[in-house]
Amino acid sequence: MNNNFIGVFDSGLGGLTVVKSLIETMPSENIIYFGDIAHVPYGTRSREQITEYVMQDVSFLQKFSIKAMVIACNTADSIARKRVEESCSVPVFGVVEPAARYAAETTKNNKIGVIATNATVNSGAYKTAIEKYNPHAQVYAVACPLLVPLVEEGRFRRGDEVTERVVAEYLEPLKRAGIDTLVLGCTHYPLLMDIIGDAVPGVNIINSGETAARLVKTELEAKGIENRENPNPVRRYFVNDSKDEFEKHASLFMGRSLETAVEQVEV
Repeated sequence: MNNNFIGVFDSGLGGLTVVKSLIETMPSENIIYFGDIAHVPYGTRSREQITEYVMQDVSFLQKFSIKAMVIACNTADSIARKRVEESCSVPVFGVVEPAARYAAETTKNNKIGVIATNATVNSGAYKTAIEKYNPHAQVYAVACPLLVPLVEEGRFRRGDEVTERVVAEYLEPLKRAGIDTLVLGCTHYPLLMDIIGDAVPGVNIINSGETAARLVKTELEAKGIENRENPNPVRRYFVNDSKDEFEKHASLFMGRSLETAVEQVEV
């Protein structure tokens, strides 16, 4: 059981930032990743479409020997988490709950901002989760539909005037609200950390992938199924459409080259 894979899925590339955090937190774990690039992005689709795609992702990963399922997509987690849990016999982890809890417990003035896709914001998942852990919290959620395409075009570095202007515009109402904590409610957004940090100086910025990875480690340890002694961990990456663009940009999200070639499959 310890040697089984941690299964991770997302609508495309963004979930690789979660894989990066998982590897940094648990370097001995075997990980299998599926990117549903045929249907990216999830954030602008209906709840029914998102749920349908998510269950296809889960079904694919269940073909492998997995010991945990990680929903590495805030939109999928906020919309279809219950369905995933119902279909899985292994522990299911998302990115919303751990980030919401960390934000709720660390804010000093109880004013928390969340930036995410339209679907995640409209679901109210972050607001519900944060208020569960901190009833006094005031949650300000802003949909940022332009950020994912900008990131996937490689426009996430300091000095990109268009991206800096877009980020500043999205974050202006959160600055006016006086937030002291900001949750990055999309797994693409960590690549914008520098630009976001410049736009809201002094604000504690929470990467949902990092908080998710810490929770996975804690839970696997508690269940006695963490893989601690694996000198040659296996990492596999699958997509369901052309792998060229995925391979081209994967290293940007991972911070390094992938260990193995990406495999293209039909799902």
